[in-house]
Amino acid sequence: MSLLDTLYREGALRTIDHALAQALRRLDRDTPDWVLAAAALASQAIAHGHAAFDPSRPWLLSDAAIDWPPAEEWLAALRDSRWIAAPADGAVAHRDAPLVLERGLLYLRRYREYERRLAAGLRRIAASAPPAPDLAALAPLFAALFPNARDDDRQARAAAVALLQSLLLATGGPGTGKTTTIARLLVLLIAQARVEGAEPPRIALAAPTGRAAERMAESLRAAASRLRDLDGVDTTLCEALPVEASTLHRLLGSVPDSPRFRHDASRPLPFDIVVVDEASMVDLPLMCKLVEAVADGARLILLGDRDQLPSVEAGDVLAAIVDAAGEDDGLPLALAERLRPLLGDALPVQPDPTPLGAYRVHLRRGYRQAESLELAPLAEATRAGDADAVLALLRGGRLAGVHFHEDVHDPLSGNGRELLLPTWRALAGAADPLEALALAARLRLLTALRDGGQGAAPLNARIEEALAGAHRPPYFHGRLLLITENSYRHGLFNGDIGVCLRADASARPAGAREQEGSAATTVAWFAGGSDGVRGFHPSALPAHGGAFAMTVHKAQGSEFDSVWLQLPRQDARHLSRELLYTGMTRARQSLHIAASEPVLRQALSRHAARVSGLAWRLGG
Repeated sequence: MSLLDTLYREGALRTIDHALAQALRRLDRDTPDWVLAAAALASQAIAHGHAAFDPSRPWLLSDAAIDWPPAEEWLAALRDSRWIAAPADGAVAHRDAPLVLERGLLYLRRYREYERRLAAGLRRIAASAPPAPDLAALAPLFAALFPNARDDDRQARAAAVALLQSLLLATGGPGTGKTTTIARLLVLLIAQARVEGAEPPRIALAAPTGRAAERMAESLRAAASRLRDLDGVDTTLCEALPVEASTLHRLLGSVPDSPRFRHDASRPLPFDIVVVDEASMVDLPLMCKLVEAVADGARLILLGDRDQLPSVEAGDVLAAIVDAAGEDDGLPLALAERLRPLLGDALPVQPDPTPLGAYRVHLRRGYRQAESLELAPLAEATRAGDADAVLALLRGGRLAGVHFHEDVHDPLSGNGRELLLPTWRALAGAADPLEALALAARLRLLTALRDGGQGAAPLNARIEEALAGAHRPPYFHGRLLLITENSYRHGLFNGDIGVCLRADASARPAGAREQEGSAATTVAWFAGGSDGVRGFHPSALPAHGGAFAMTVHKAQGSEFDSVWLQLPRQDARHLSRELLYTGMTRARQSLHIAASEPVLRQALSRHAARVSGLAWRLGG
């Protein structure tokens, strides 16, 4: 049996992957089987989140017992194929070939071009240095904003770097002060414009999802409020800060029924500074289109945590850029010399910086961790994949707010039921939608899987039955909803969470308005709008499901007071240390982890690695 037929029989290919190979065979019946199989796998790789297929590691796409071709022989067959282009580094791939072979990776042509264009766009932004600021004039304000700047304060380093350069990558875990740093940097850039007698910079804040954008705006408003109390900071500078953030799709201008956006290289964004939060969630095509839409001379600031799960779609862009930048162990000598008036002489210098080494600052100090939750040691051990340390910390019971439910596979029995259900039952007693939404943010059951015994979908069904009975109405009073697709018409986005409440005028905040089609016995309320909440008729909502339980992927960009992280009974190939890290860092005050030792060890041994050539394209 041919390799292509074996892959299809074993379920390693989707119908669309197999159809691509069959189309090539119809066009040229002499196309070798190994080439057809590789073409199908290049298509399948995208579904697994990879940018390309690596013939030396085909098992990344299938656990089936397949007799794979020797890698070098397979690559030789690919090089000889008429269907596969082999352009020089940085050159545009020929349009006649649907596939591209480059440095041992086989791409669908479109995704190779996304990588090439993204790398070129980042280099363009990095090479376009802004006009040199008057550092002496800004020094008093800089010292007020960053009083520890001369003690190698990384927040101060990130802000100083962004004063002199058009590209900044600020990475760090939850609570390391990424948003605080950006708020203070933006104040500096607004002050710089005043010093120069120029108009204030046009600033855009954006994130991949609606919920992440909402959190970004909330965090920036809170940071601006704190800045007003600082001595030496003109409050009018804080008033010039942006107060709203949008999704990346809205920022770029979605075109209905089209993968294109209104803003691109020929019609760039009308902003001087573009700040993107939760950059780890941005996939390869979207990041490419964003970078190309940043105008010449504008600044691009990317914020994110490379240890979180990568994007659901293809690519692991943030990790690739971080890998290209290398370790954050200082700044290039020339840049460090220019910044001495702000940062002093204690600034470490990189002896051999990478091309992007000057543009990345990794924030390490944790600022946000609540006293009730001692998460940092567990998060660090998880990030490092140290299973022995993770298990010792969980079993030791000494971390404040961290609870380990070993070998518990049903969160709705025993202690789990006693913790989870009372909180959700309280939703039905909320006085108004604002209170109900606040209650909804207190607790979330997070799962690694969507389906199966420990999956979000069946758990939601069981929770809803426990709360409202087997014969419950579909939108019962107190039901939580999760939006699963973007709807610009409604102003609702993938990941938004709402609550269903009976349509009682007394349960509506003063002035709150119901939206399209919301005159019903039950109203689905979501955060947003000038009144803080918006109501919709449930039947008018975009695609949605239950939200008492949700996957870790869906929870990215959100935080909850308490999190119950439920791992499956059996190991699954997409379990990884990144999934564990992302799930546990959604918690603000308490964390419950339910898992067995074997599954935990398997997850911690596995990286959510993506096949990509972006790091070497950027010089890593």
